[in-house]
Amino acid sequence: MAFFNASVSTLQANANILSAKISNKDRKTVLDGLGKAGSNYRETIYNKGFSGEKETLSLDDVSSFIEVTKSYLEHSIDANKRSDNMYHAYNLMTVENDEEVSISYLPEMLEGQVAVLSSGYLSPTQALQLLDGLKHSALFREDQYSYILYPNKELPRFDKKNTMPSEKVAQSKLLKKLVANGNKQVIEQDIKGNYHFNSNFNNAKSLSEALNNLDEAYETLVIDEKENLLQIFEDIFDHKSFTGRSGTFFGYEGLGSIYWHMVSKLLLAVQENCWLAINTNETPEVIGKLLDHYYEINAGIGVHKSPELYGAFPTDPYSHTPATKGAQQPGMTGQVKEDILSRFGELGVFVNNGKLCFKPSLLQTKEFLQTASTFSFTNLNKEKQTIALQENSLCFTYCQVPVVYTLSNNEKIEVVFNNNKHMEFNEMHLNVEVSKSIFERKGDVNHIIVSIKK
Repeated sequence: MAFFNASVSTLQANANILSAKISNKDRKTVLDGLGKAGSNYRETIYNKGFSGEKETLSLDDVSSFIEVTKSYLEHSIDANKRSDNMYHAYNLMTVENDEEVSISYLPEMLEGQVAVLSSGYLSPTQALQLLDGLKHSALFREDQYSYILYPNKELPRFDKKNTMPSEKVAQSKLLKKLVANGNKQVIEQDIKGNYHFNSNFNNAKSLSEALNNLDEAYETLVIDEKENLLQIFEDIFDHKSFTGRSGTFFGYEGLGSIYWHMVSKLLLAVQENCWLAINTNETPEVIGKLLDHYYEINAGIGVHKSPELYGAFPTDPYSHTPATKGAQQPGMTGQVKEDILSRFGELGVFVNNGKLCFKPSLLQTKEFLQTASTFSFTNLNKEKQTIALQENSLCFTYCQVPVVYTLSNNEKIEVVFNNNKHMEFNEMHLNVEVSKSIFERKGDVNHIIVSIKK
């Protein structure tokens, strides 16, 4: 409770800063308050363990916590909006001094756009603006008509790394003196006249130790220039912006790679915003443009691509597609769950208040059969069965019960039971009893026919 109360107290006491841009000083104040709350809690557990005693947390307290936290989250989303209507995904924190913490940004990231699209905070119009910006960003890969994780970039060649600008050396009395004296503890000049930090340094701490270990003759200069040299070191290496393989590898979800699981997350997030637009009666223009983005992203995922373009059998799952090759690293990833959710969303299958509902607003007419056909499936008794389908229909199973969609002049649902009884619903949802029977796989329902307005 102490941790909870201290955290809430910090957030509520500083809530006034949310009315404008947060200053570096205010940011540090909130950070310290939350940090101390966590530190005190951790030390208490380490030193005294858990008391075993329970305290009551009121519903009002929980509600207040959620409300104030939500305010900070919404302010954070707004503050991270970019000029291209995309959103910064990660903020890099820099402790400027004892009273201030500043932030800077990493380049645009696909996962950041997925996160804000899934947050439920954006309006459909804002979501559309983001997707328009994303399509015209450095994340879009024209050849695969899909999106990479991070902007591709040219890595510096080995001989260009750890190179100090000559003007920085010229401005430093310490560095000039070290070079003149042939002292290589901190800096070294190569045969081409370029300057480099000692190659044994692995971080700023190494540089700091080397400066401290210099001869006393350099002591005054070290005192005067140490902070400046540490800043030069960070400017060159920019360690705080290092993101691992994504910014250094050419494969394995590295430079220029499409990570297909993230694209499927994007697809589902866009679908959520399509449904939001439909359910809030947005304009046909906004809904239509959101759907355009949805089906473009869906097409880019690859099921209908040629093997030549995809780089493999397009129906097989692969982890990623590098910039210079086809699909790589075969195997099922978590992508499958997003694709299943997206597909049922396209089919418009939902459960609301215990009732199975059908609202195929996203379904495209081209998915319906042009000629009669047969659908094969395995029933609840593990028996192979078929069902005849007419022109302008399609079929899928839900809990192993075939659901047939047919284009019609009227909307209705017909449930056909295994005892040959029929039940009709004039609304696009079943009742609780029939839905429960399907969910529990009781085997009472043979198939369902859903008539959809053309």
